[in-house]
Amino acid sequence: MMAAFAQSPIAFNAWATLLGSLSKALDVKTRDSIGLAVSEVNGCNYCLTVHSFTAEHMAKLPADEIVLARKGHATDPKRDAAVQFARKVIETRGQVSDADLQAVRDAGYTDANVMEVVALVAMYSLTNFFNNVFDPEKDFPAVAPAGSI
Repeated sequence: MMAAFAQSPIAFNAWATLLGSLSKALDVKTRDSIGLAVSEVNGCNYCLTVHSFTAEHMAKLPADEIVLARKGHATDPKRDAAVQFARKVIETRGQVSDADLQAVRDAGYTDANVMEVVALVAMYSLTNFFNNVFDPEKDFPAVAPAGSI
């Protein structure tokens, strides 16, 4: 992925700035779960390998939680609301219903948190699109193909 980004310092700097800012959003388990859900919807197998690895080794999510996140869910009720909302955002291109928005608020997320979820969806989609276009060499352990879980 970095080799593709090296072709454009402008694109790399935009992504790195977004990544740096959003690394402070929510908690690591929620961020990685959102990354898995978005990458699954966008069909980015490269990103699924990366997020599966980081979810296991950095966020300390067990394998069943990683699979749940790819399906747009989590066992923790609050995180589940965020991941479900993120999946709705990407599936509907942001045209979520009032009920979808209320559900994530009812789970305890502020409007600022909701903005962070939407920004994470956008950032993960950006990397999904770059990787789907340039198809970088897989440098993380492979995961089961999307749809087989």
